Amino acid sequence: MTITPAQIQSASQALRSVLRFDYPADSVLSRYFRDMREIGARDRAFVAEAVYGVLRRKRTLERLCGPEASTRQLILAWLARIEGTTLRQLGEGLHGRDTDYFTEIKGREAGEMSLAETADLPDWLAERLLATMTPEEVIALAQSLNRPAPLDLRVNTLKLDRDALVARLQADGIACAPGRFSPAAVRLEGKPALQKHPLFLDGSFEVQDEGSQLLGYLLQPKRGEMVADFCAGAGGKTLLLGALMRNSGRLYAFDVSDKRLSKLKPRMARSGLSNVHPVVIASENDPRVKRLAGKLDRVLVDAPCSGLGTLRRNPDLKWRQSPEALAELTVKQAAILASAARLVKPGGRLVYATCSLLPEENEAIVAAFLAANEGFAPLNAQEVLAKQGITIECGEQLHLTPRSHDTDGFFAAVLERKA
Repeated sequence: MTITPAQIQSASQALRSVLRFDYPADSVLSRYFRDMREIGARDRAFVAEAVYGVLRRKRTLERLCGPEASTRQLILAWLARIEGTTLRQLGEGLHGRDTDYFTEIKGREAGEMSLAETADLPDWLAERLLATMTPEEVIALAQSLNRPAPLDLRVNTLKLDRDALVARLQADGIACAPGRFSPAAVRLEGKPALQKHPLFLDGSFEVQDEGSQLLGYLLQPKRGEMVADFCAGAGGKTLLLGALMRNSGRLYAFDVSDKRLSKLKPRMARSGLSNVHPVVIASENDPRVKRLAGKLDRVLVDAPCSGLGTLRRNPDLKWRQSPEALAELTVKQAAILASAARLVKPGGRLVYATCSLLPEENEAIVAAFLAANEGFAPLNAQEVLAKQGITIECGEQLHLTPRSHDTDGFFAAVLERKA
């Protein structure tokens, strides 16, 4: 594939906006493409791939190019060193100084690199991971996080079974296969556009990472129960919980963001669920939450977190997060878990989950909660899944990583209120 001067120029412009780190990379790119309507689909794909490629390997590229490198030089270095692009593939894309730079950077030595540089992580994050991992494990994890994520779907079992979805997609020329772990997961080869597929429009499937789906099976809601998705967001897990409840009982979707929850309503309409009740709350101590104290069978807390388990999809997060932001998050996580726990009735189940890889957001939060709440006891996550026919090596507390499971990074603890 020949790369054009316009593609390199567009990628350089987009990268310049993204590297300000004022907003998430995906929203910056969306705005860039809205403003540059003349850019065609093929060019957009190149720009997105180049920007995300530089974000993933930013420290390696900066080491090669030097701290004063322009975004154009970073794009050229990514092509030369990460993608292995040749001068011939660049066709008319380079001339003059660009050609010289491309040729020179292809053969330049990076010199001795620190662990954080080798792993393409900020220093503080590499240090946190080293507290519980060997250097080799940190690098292997980082390499798995630097690969693009596959595209997973979750079949809506109220409308279709998984085999029927796989057969229909394959008949439409979409290569896919059942997921490894979640009974509802379908993994696609490549990233086909599915927003206009009839089965998406009629709510037969949603896009959802397979690891995220397993959190619903850890909660294991039953028909007729009272359940809450405490930090529901746009409702991906809410929809799975509703399907597992067979559209019966009562399912609360709580969130502090009206904007996020508003995205759930059209998804609910497509899904056919009528047992979901979205509720915008002011905080974890909202009176509408307190009124349900001791009444719910099951509560899922997918806590706001650093998101570092999703770096395959959101590589900018590792550059946008900071130790200071992390410290604020852990305070919030502890408060949310304590508040959500009050809703659980005796014999009920509480699942605390994050898409983080860091112990201070995960094990430390749960350990502190259990120390302060003797009425709760941990259940073995791997056994909870095994009883539902899901075979996975994930530990007593669920730990998923792209390296071990080819899912996003997730943590979850399953807790039961003593009867």
